[in-house]
Amino acid sequence: MQIDEKLISRLENLARLKLSSEERHKISGDLNEILKMVGKLEELDTEDVEPLVYINEEVNSLRIDEVKHQLSNEKALKNAPDKDDQHFKVPKVINL
Repeated sequence: MQIDEKLISRLENLARLKLSSEERHKISGDLNEILKMVGKLEELDTEDVEPLVYINEEVNSLRIDEVKHQLSNEKALKNAPDKDDQHFKVPKVINL
């Protein structure tokens, strides 16, 4: 793959960026370095290596999702500084 000005312009458009000429030059160099690194990885002999499906052998043990130790509305609102019958009242933080 060749990193050229056309590819940088396309990536700039897809990412909705406006890059300066210095930034384009730097990104071009960075992308070329990444491609060199990937090319180096392609030199590795992976013929006898099994594909990795999971990183470790542990099994995810899930628990049943149960409601426990639920507070009643009265207890939950007991020490609230400002409340109505069922809700906490808080100051407005978003001005529309």
